[in-house]
Amino acid sequence: MLMAGGTVISRVLGFARAVILALAIGVTTDAADAFGVANQLPNNVYAIIVGGLLNAVLVPQIVKARSNQDGGKGYIDRLLTLIITVFFVVTLAATIAAPLLVSLYTKGWSADQLALATAFAYWCLPQLFFYGLYAILGEVLNARSAFGPYTWAPVLNNLVSLLGLAAFVLIFGADPTGSRAVSNWDASQIALLAGTATAGVAAQALILLFAWRHIGLKLNFNFKWRGFGLRPALKAATWSFGMVLITQLGGLVQTIVASGAVEARATNPAVAGVAAAAIAWLIFMLPHSVATVSIATAYFTKMSTHVQDGKMHLLKADLAAGLRSIAVISVFATVALIVMAYPVSRIFVGEFLATIALGNVLIALMFGLVPFSFVFMMQRAFYALEDTRTPFLFTSIQILIHVAGSLTMAVIVPADSIVMALGALTSFTLVIQSVIAFKLLTRQIGPLGEHKIAVAGVQFISAAAVSMVAGFSTIQVLGGISAGSFVLDSVMSSLVSMIIIGTIMLGVYVMVLRLLKVREIDTVFAGIKGILRR
Repeated sequence: MLMAGGTVISRVLGFARAVILALAIGVTTDAADAFGVANQLPNNVYAIIVGGLLNAVLVPQIVKARSNQDGGKGYIDRLLTLIITVFFVVTLAATIAAPLLVSLYTKGWSADQLALATAFAYWCLPQLFFYGLYAILGEVLNARSAFGPYTWAPVLNNLVSLLGLAAFVLIFGADPTGSRAVSNWDASQIALLAGTATAGVAAQALILLFAWRHIGLKLNFNFKWRGFGLRPALKAATWSFGMVLITQLGGLVQTIVASGAVEARATNPAVAGVAAAAIAWLIFMLPHSVATVSIATAYFTKMSTHVQDGKMHLLKADLAAGLRSIAVISVFATVALIVMAYPVSRIFVGEFLATIALGNVLIALMFGLVPFSFVFMMQRAFYALEDTRTPFLFTSIQILIHVAGSLTMAVIVPADSIVMALGALTSFTLVIQSVIAFKLLTRQIGPLGEHKIAVAGVQFISAAAVSMVAGFSTIQVLGGISAGSFVLDSVMSSLVSMIIIGTIMLGVYVMVLRLLKVREIDTVFAGIKGILRR
């Protein structure tokens, strides 16, 4: 609950940041797509270079190193010194290569739009170093079971970014429809918008140094890497590096295909492009970040400890419990965001056609939430087992299908529907990936009580179906989905509608689960009561 609380506040502020960003530069505009590509580049490069190593290696290796005489201090210093050095060198190289990276991730853009995206990228790519610093400092805290700081630090990031966006709107004015041509952006506008985004990421990373000090840790750089047992960590990271590399290849192809949507804006300005895809992903990630990441991160440390202690039955019990806990939240989040896709989209865009375009992308993407969350949890089980090869295999299959589908859609799907089609493709490939991952995991560790998981899944889906009917009925009572209806009339009316619809859907969902005597919902209530009592 501590982790989820930080994530909820961070995501609420992240939504506010996305809304103000949409007010400042729009969503279905050329400037929004230029900033979207540039601001995503550090995330992509981070994932390619070291993201897999951090996720797959740090926690299991640090848990193992704690048995050393110094409690793992020397090992941590050397491992983190190596990673920070790699990040610094890669950040410098990536920033110098900004024009090449921007051209690599785009298709069919004008010279002015490419120039604007490149200028944004020079300011945004230094985020790469601070993302890496945040990740390694946070993973060490997680390995020490200090979970709070890692999930609360992004709150500071969002606050800094919000201040920068508010200043941008006050100084340069709002432009939600893209009336400001990409050729009319000057250096001060670019620096304020992109510079404050980078300042937020830097603040998010540096504040974790105070969390280290609070639990008695201190980072001492140590460049004596030879002969200190780092080879197993680097070997374990090899397959994980390959996994994120192929994942980013899929992301590259998808971004290139999605960027081609600009071709349809000559006849329809409200066409979903790269920026709309990013906002849909932000909404998609909200329940995943609040529930799945919080649950999986806590279980990851426990499962790694069970493996080191040779208690495989406890790993299996924790994994099954984690999957059920994730499912009870993710299933409801899926149906809730499908029902409320258009009022949620109205928060970010003003025009009716743009609202529908963004809502369609979100609906197509939401079908992949449950399998995406399951894969995330199962990957942590493989990493606890120090098996990074198997996640590489099932991720490679998913990405290869996705790449083939993306290239096919680039040819046969109209430009104004391409981003929605890519969202549906993502959901389809995630289902395939989750099935393969589950089969490979149970083959390695034995049965997980599949019957119990299946029964729980049927109960969750049944409750969600009743909840969905209640949600659609409520929308009709409020006036339906049409231009000028109360549900989509304004940001405020959309917010009110979402509160009404969401409350009714959640109430119905919980009521049906209680009638079905689902124990996970009782566990949630017991936890909330305990927190309130304390």
